[in-house]
Amino acid sequence: MFPDERGGDVRETLETGRRNPNLSLNISYFDRRRRAMSHSRRAFNDFEPEKIARYPKRKIESLMKDAGIVRNRAKIEGAVSSARAWLKIMENGPGFSAFLWDFLDGKPKVNKFRDTKQVPAETSLSQKMSKELSARGFKFVGPTIVYAFMQAVGMVNDHLVRCHCHDTVQKHGRKK
Repeated sequence: MFPDERGGDVRETLETGRRNPNLSLNISYFDRRRRAMSHSRRAFNDFEPEKIARYPKRKIESLMKDAGIVRNRAKIEGAVSSARAWLKIMENGPGFSAFLWDFLDGKPKVNKFRDTKQVPAETSLSQKMSKELSARGFKFVGPTIVYAFMQAVGMVNDHLVRCHCHDTVQKHGRKK
């Protein structure tokens, strides 16, 4: 069972989609993605940076032969580099969460977009964060990826003002 952020269950949500084809959820797609993520989690030691940062060349070669993951050497080596960078921030800095939230002075950015055309793919803030993450050794952290991450974790509220989630997300945003 996979709980969602509202305390519900993802399977419950998927079952709703199966019963109501108008929701246009492709259940097999979600199931494939869930299985792939589960495999990736096992292949990458439960995504524990302490373990990934110490991967020897033979582990990278083993991952390159693993048909259950994306076998891209740059991405695999990037995961190792990013794990090392994360550990440095954790050991020598304020912690990763504080490091990221410092870009926003500890408060989420609440936008008041009325149309999806107003929602950017990246911002000057995501460009700045991307540049700093890259400088510290993180890989595959371009400004668009960083902005999507900021949206996903609630650093940026890009829900349209007419969306029922706009106010809810704002209420649950991090407070310094």
